[in-house]
Order: sequence, then structure tokens, then C-alpha cells
Amino acid sequence: MTTQTAWTTALVLDGEGPLHRQLERGLRGAIRSGRLIHDSVLPPSRELAEQLGCSRWAVTQAYGQLVTEGYLSTRVGSGTWVSWSGRTTGAVPRTAEVDRSSTYRFDLTPGIPDLRAFPRTRWGEAAREAARALPTADLGHPDAAGYLPLRELLADYLQRSRGAVAAAGDVVIRSGVRAAVAQLCGDLRAAGVDRIGVEDPGWTRLRDVIEASGVQAVPVPVDSEGLRVEVLTRQQDLRAVVVTSAHQFPTGVVLSPGRRLELIDWAQRTNALILEDDYDAEFRYDRSPVATLQGMAPEQVVLLGSVSKTLSPAIGLGWYVIRGPWRKALTRSIGPGPSTFDQATFAELLRAGAYDRQLRALRRRYQSRREQVVAAVRRDLPSWSVDGAAAGLHLIARLPDELVAGQVVAAARRTGIRLVALSRYQVRPGDDSDGIVLGYGNLADGDVDAAIGSLARTCGLVCESAG
Repeated sequence: MTTQTAWTTALVLDGEGPLHRQLERGLRGAIRSGRLIHDSVLPPSRELAEQLGCSRWAVTQAYGQLVTEGYLSTRVGSGTWVSWSGRTTGAVPRTAEVDRSSTYRFDLTPGIPDLRAFPRTRWGEAAREAARALPTADLGHPDAAGYLPLRELLADYLQRSRGAVAAAGDVVIRSGVRAAVAQLCGDLRAAGVDRIGVEDPGWTRLRDVIEASGVQAVPVPVDSEGLRVEVLTRQQDLRAVVVTSAHQFPTGVVLSPGRRLELIDWAQRTNALILEDDYDAEFRYDRSPVATLQGMAPEQVVLLGSVSKTLSPAIGLGWYVIRGPWRKALTRSIGPGPSTFDQATFAELLRAGAYDRQLRALRRRYQSRREQVVAAVRRDLPSWSVDGAAAGLHLIARLPDELVAGQVVAAARRTGIRLVALSRYQVRPGDDSDGIVLGYGNLADGDVDAAIGSLARTCGLVCESAG
């Protein structure tokens, strides 16, 4: 990769608000204006902090936010660099449109819920009621931990629906799981934890956020029972791990009972911390959703969740639950969270039971759609196999020997189908890398047969060209 050192690039800090926000705006402006070009390497956070005379935390927070937004990328051993290749030099024309993947006939990428199912009317009603009922005192500066009525309602919801152990004082509201992990990693690093175990394969963007926080993400392999705890225990200096126990992303496996007990035992023996990402755990179709790890060891597990898969990622609202000896250290740097009005609106949905009704409706919708996708794959792609529990918004499609995932993804893109190869989420690709992660969350029910049929024709063309 050709790089240009950007260490001496002048940053314009506007003096408004916290320094890490100023750094975000300064770097974002430098990238957009072209002063920091694509592939420019940024200075290590420690060095930039010394140059600016500020804390390293401020720099890692700014880097982490811009990684989340897609302006920067980071990798262990390669530093942080500019990944955004566009350029804005002036006013954006009124007719300019954001790319919303309109070039794809069928979007089968994972991690996106059914955006058509967002309860617009009920959300609007809840917003009006929340605005009407919001006490005047709550219109002032918000509590950094979040809107108290929402924290009370969430604690109750997580106890009854997810088997968590939580009181209102244990809940911290953030703008999403990535924002929560970025803050927690910053505090973990300040507490002397500079390496965190992550699932391999796992959510790439979460690894990026971890490493942008100045913490090394250490890959731990996943098999048919979930995270391989025996590999984790061989890492003598690891004191934290991130795990998706209820429905692993992207393999779709559920952490087995034995592995759950092993993981909790490891955390208790070593005084380590488990960050449990409750990824799309509400959507289990063959049985009741699996309860949280946090409920088994509330002082060793931090439970993370959001409404990104249940309502919409556009809301930007999530939370984490923390108790026990780690609590003081990991709530040290919490800053302002989502808008109080958005928090109050979601609280109204919870209070009125509308959120529970929404989840019940979505479970029925996604279960039916998953069954449609599985049936279509078995009919049109009989040499493919389907992996993963009957849960969530995606499944793994394993390819026959004559197909290579990268070739299928590229050919599908040319025919208007958006796919993601399993290898994209792997740190260390293995023998099982030739798979496709099929997301069906935002695929219309009426498009399932057409999408899988088109994919089958595309695979036929790939096979013909290879032969």
C-alpha cells in the first residue's frame, strides 16, 4: 500500500466543546478538503497527543469515531490511515444523493433489519407523548449515564426478557454497541488492559473500534460450540474478551452450555471481564431466546445491546449493563449519550408495551422469511448447505468445491446482487472460509425467490467460465 505520512498536517481546532470532538471535526475537515488524502498515515495516538499537549484518550476517541464513520481504518502493525477516498471541496449540489445501494436489485448483506417494518406511526405517537410529558428539569444538561426513566424500564425489560441481572443504576445509555465498546476499551486501557480477545470470525467493525481505541484485538477461533475457551485461556495476559453468546456473528452458532461455564470460570479465576454483545438475541425461531451470560455472572460480564436490529440503526441508541468491581473503572469516561428526546421516546415504547409487540411481530416475519430463504437455497442451489441456528437475520451458506466465495461475490455484484463472503469477517481464514453470509433481514418477502434464483443463475455462469 502506498502511503503518505500525514504527521505534520495542520489540524484546525475550532475551540468548541470537548477536545476529542474538536479533533474529530478537525480531522474530518482535513480529510474532506483533501489536505489528508486517501491512504495518508496518521501519527500514533501517543505521538499526536504529545504534539497537541492533550491526553491520549482524546486522540483515541477521535480516531475511533472516524473509524466508525468510515473516514479512517486501522490494523495492528499498520497504524491508522485515511480510508475515505471521496473529496468535498465546496457546497454539495442540492440534487446530490447519498449512495444507498440503489445499484443492487437484491441486497443480501447481513446486519440490516427490515427497514420497512419500522413503526413510524407508533414512534411518532411516542415522540409526541414523550415531548408532552418530559419534565422541565429534564430539558437541561442530561445525565451522562442516560435518561433515568429509560434506564429503569430497560433494567426491567432486560431482566424479564433476557434473564439479566440489572437495576437502573447499572444501565448506561450509549449511541450503540460500537460507541459503548469504544468507551469501555478506553477505560480498560486506562486500567492497564491493552489486549482484548475477539471472536474469529467476528464483526469486523467492532474489531476496528477496539483497535482504534489503542487496544489490541486478539483473535480467538470459533467452532460449532462457539468461542474456543481453551484457546483463550492459553493467552496468559488477556483479561477481557468480547463474545456474541446467544447468536454468534457471523457463524450463527450458540455458545454451548459447557463453553458458557468454561468462559465464566476463566473470568472468575483471572478476574477478567466478558463483554457480551447481545447481537440479535431477541430473534430465535425454534425455541425461546437463549438467556444472557450476564445473568449467570453479573459481576464478570458487561451486557451490551441496542435497537439497531430491532428498530433501526438510524436511531443510534444502545446500552450496556455493568456491575461489580469493574464498574467504577469502566464508567470513568462516559460522555453525553443520545438525545434525551430519543431516549424518552424509546422509554415510552417500552412503557406502553409497543416495543414488545414490535418484537413479536418481527419474530414472525423473520422466521417466515428465513424459512423462505432456506427453501429457496435447497431448491435452486441444492449443492449448497446452510449453517447456523434458526435465529437472527442471517445464515451461512457453504459452497460446493467447484465454487470460490470471492468469485461468487464478484459475479453477483455484476448482476446486481450484493453479497458478503465469510472470509471478510475472518482474521485467519481457514479451511471453512468458502462460505457466503446471507442476510435476509431487509430482503422483501416477495423478493426471496427472485434473489436466490438470480444467485443460482450467476453461480451457473461462474461454473461455466471456470470450466
